[in-house]
Amino acid sequence: MDSTANNQEFKIILGSSSVARKKIMADMGFKFTTMSADIDEKAIRKEKTEDLVMALAEAKADAIIGKLENLGNEEKDSKPTVVISADTVENVQPKLHGKDEAEPTLLITCDQVVVYEGMIREKPSSKEEARQFIKGYSGGHAATVSSVLVTNLSNGSRKGGWDKVEIHFHDIPEEVIEKLIEEALVLNVAGGLIIEHPLVAPYVKEVVGGTDSVMGLPKDLTRRLMKEVL
Repeated sequence: MDSTANNQEFKIILGSSSVARKKIMADMGFKFTTMSADIDEKAIRKEKTEDLVMALAEAKADAIIGKLENLGNEEKDSKPTVVISADTVENVQPKLHGKDEAEPTLLITCDQVVVYEGMIREKPSSKEEARQFIKGYSGGHAATVSSVLVTNLSNGSRKGGWDKVEIHFHDIPEEVIEKLIEEALVLNVAGGLIIEHPLVAPYVKEVVGGTDSVMGLPKDLTRRLMKEVL
């Protein structure tokens, strides 16, 4: 368990519906609730990869804060606690930036893209695009660029950063690619890339960096940013 998680004296909202990110947060030993931003990611464009993932993490944070403020206004007479599960809000603290909070609430938002031959890849738009993505990785390599933004909702402090990891692959058989496409899970992740998937893992030759970062939430970066805003 992460030392920051011991005697956790703050609340965490993970602004993501990603199963992998939820697992990483749980593995770090943190207690947290989740909420999704529901933004149009394609409406935000940046030329530089690092700028794009940071801009998306910031837009997600702003969208979630807007949701919390709206719901907080509706629940002014309710008890000031955050209880968010299964991406739904039951109760929200009425004052997000109040100085009388007994414990701070940290909002963690993230984004990730895959970079292949200099091109940015986000979630595949179709099965055919996912197929072409994975065929490109076969016998080749790609990189993931992951952003993390931590916002302290109690005082407005916000810190962010990004992490890059390179992944090298053995040749991936056609039948494995077709099974992945049939499952359709690859349609929900950046670049159609899930290196921890049982069908993919045997064909991962080398990971230069942390697998947690490839899965969407670099642990060391997240810990550091949390400490900075606290």
